[in-house]
Amino acid sequence: MIKNYLKIALRYLLKNKLYSLINIFGLAVGIASFVLIMLYVNYEKGFDTFEGSENVYRTYMDYLEGDTFVPGDAMTYNASGPVLKELFPEVVDYVRLYYFENLAFQVGEKTLEQPLGSLADPSYFDIFKYPLLKGDPKTVLAEPNAIVLSRSFAQKLFGNENPLQKRVSVFEDGTETQLTVTGIMEDVPKTVHFRNSFLISYETEKTLTDFGPQAHELNWNMNNYYTYLKLAPNTNIDVLRQKIMDSDIEKNDTERHNIEPIEAIHLYSNKPYEVTANGSILRIKFLTAIAFIILVLSWLNYVNLSTTKSMERAKEAGIRKVAGAKKSQLIFQSLIESILLNVIAMTIGLSMVFAAMPLYNKITGNELYLDWEALINLTPYFIFILGGIVLSGLYPALLLSRFSPAKALKGKVRASTEGIGLRKGLIVTQFFATIVLLTGTFVITKQINFLDNQPIGANVDQIIALHGTVVSDKADSLVVNDFRILQEQLEVFPFVESTAIAQTYPGDSFDNLSSTRGLWLPDGRKDDKNVFYTYHAQPDYFDLMDMEFLAGGTFIPNSNLEGNQIVVNETFLKTMGFSSTDELINKTVTFWGNNDWRVMGVIKDYYHFGLKSPVLPTIIRYDDNISNILIKLDKSDTSVAGVASALNQIENKWREVFPQSTFDYTFLDEKFEAQYEQDKAFGNAFQIFTVLSILIASLGLFGLTAYTVVLRKKEIGIRKVNGATITQVLTLLNKDFVKLLGLAFLIAMPSAWYVMNQWLEGFTYRTNFSWWIFALAGLTALLITFLTVSWQSFKAAVTNPVESLKDE
Repeated sequence: MIKNYLKIALRYLLKNKLYSLINIFGLAVGIASFVLIMLYVNYEKGFDTFEGSENVYRTYMDYLEGDTFVPGDAMTYNASGPVLKELFPEVVDYVRLYYFENLAFQVGEKTLEQPLGSLADPSYFDIFKYPLLKGDPKTVLAEPNAIVLSRSFAQKLFGNENPLQKRVSVFEDGTETQLTVTGIMEDVPKTVHFRNSFLISYETEKTLTDFGPQAHELNWNMNNYYTYLKLAPNTNIDVLRQKIMDSDIEKNDTERHNIEPIEAIHLYSNKPYEVTANGSILRIKFLTAIAFIILVLSWLNYVNLSTTKSMERAKEAGIRKVAGAKKSQLIFQSLIESILLNVIAMTIGLSMVFAAMPLYNKITGNELYLDWEALINLTPYFIFILGGIVLSGLYPALLLSRFSPAKALKGKVRASTEGIGLRKGLIVTQFFATIVLLTGTFVITKQINFLDNQPIGANVDQIIALHGTVVSDKADSLVVNDFRILQEQLEVFPFVESTAIAQTYPGDSFDNLSSTRGLWLPDGRKDDKNVFYTYHAQPDYFDLMDMEFLAGGTFIPNSNLEGNQIVVNETFLKTMGFSSTDELINKTVTFWGNNDWRVMGVIKDYYHFGLKSPVLPTIIRYDDNISNILIKLDKSDTSVAGVASALNQIENKWREVFPQSTFDYTFLDEKFEAQYEQDKAFGNAFQIFTVLSILIASLGLFGLTAYTVVLRKKEIGIRKVNGATITQVLTLLNKDFVKLLGLAFLIAMPSAWYVMNQWLEGFTYRTNFSWWIFALAGLTALLITFLTVSWQSFKAAVTNPVESLKDE
């Protein structure tokens, strides 16, 4: 019986080629788009999930702003973990991570730089259940000067040798520390918000130059540790969170500890000093919505075309009923046809997924695969697809089985009397989705163009930052002197316009900024309610970055104030409540252990972290410490060959001064643009899937128009015989669709406005949501509708009416 049903279904699909191709292609594109998007969604939602991850929480700081506590830094104090464990029995254990900016590793003659690594407590492998390939997880981080390497980093350092108990020289700011390899861990998966290529035992902190023995003692002064808590199973999180916030363990009225689940960090946390750039739950919600919209659109196409096609099959159904077919048999036959068509479409759709995966990975910046594990993770969605297949085939089947045999055989069943309301509703739904997606595409494109073209208040073009890690046995003062020699020698090159020294630059991460509060101001006030951010630079920095001074000027070298000069930004001025720069220039601000700092200048605000983040109240200090050497290249030769030649000469000069050290550089414009990579990838994906959804909707509209023309060919023929022009025929066939489009437009406008405003709220600085965006979306939808419908309408309009009426 089933075999017979399949034969009939296959015969019907082959007989109705246009109907079958439109449905199969539309469903295949819909299923492929759905699977591709949900692969990415599952990837993003799968961050930081491991054995026991549901009981792991990160503690972070809330800061008092005005009279309200708001989420502050992702980092806490070295005392946070130990004290929380001591005070609260729900805290079973803790692990602290301190990330290094850059370390150079030397084994024999080989020197490598590796920025991804941290100090870690011995409990690391107990809390984070990532595989340890060699070594005892309980002891590998227990002793001072111990290091655990990732599998790939150990391969780079030692090749095929067994690295256990081998010595590694680690250089930090030019100073060497000897470490012993005590373990090898598997490479940390990409679906982890921290990515360690090495772990150094926390006890080593005592000997590293960044700290010193006194910093190893528990304190509430250095909040530069990421602290993770392992909680007892079934802990009431809300109760524990409130107890932690009320505990005041840091004895500071302006800050408090808080906790968040590690599984939520990647999509829900966007705090200062995050380990890596996190994702966005809003983007995931948008993409998920698009996935379901595309899939539902493809099903709506199928339902619309199938119900319309069922009018043509009314006589077939009538004959079957007269021949003894039961209603259930007709329903089952129709469902078999639906399932067969959807199975073919799903097979083609999955093939499309495999073919499109490389391009999709390039757009999203990920490495997604449709392997068995991915298929298993997609099982709930495949169940949803199967449910949709059954439901989308059920209504046409029920409609076909409901026809009266007598009316069907007499040809009295008409499209105008059966299901016309449903079909109009489906068309309005498709138009609604199309207009919302078009509006979203235009808004996203406008916002990304805004990000690219808005002045940032500083220059990042043709500027290189050198930040290699120095490997040297010289004293720190001599290393600093070598940097000055290097800077002077670089300025001799004809392609170098100028150089400067600075701790950070626009587009750099939070890691190179320090935060502080409790400033004494020139008018005698003390500010405890605001957090300020600070970094150091040297006098030429402002000129090189083309920063504009509102008052005062840069630092004055070789003066009595050399070590105590600062420049503040415009936001600092406003945050402090000053109405004039005169209230600050050449006045004294006191912070950091009662140190007095002379305000030398006020610069106009610049967007250090791009337009997604607010401008922070910033203090730039004069400091001789060497961080990044910034090099502005002359713009006379910006060709690829010219820049490559300049980089080669800069590297050669670096290696002359620091022969054993690693060489690394960053183009500031590329680093700044990288802040928008995820938004641009999202915009590209949104545009592509919008085009696909419009394609699916257009295919359905094309098929529906083609069938409508067939049904109305005699009416068209009669109208033409009575003198109707081609324009009148086109108007006749287009007007109903245009009316439905107008209704969809009125419904879509408020929905699109609300949804896209939600997305724009993720940007501190945003483009205007102009009225013309709605108009453009509506006109684009109208043009697509007109072209799609008119393609078929025009053929009907120019057909000889004799061909339409000859069988009457």
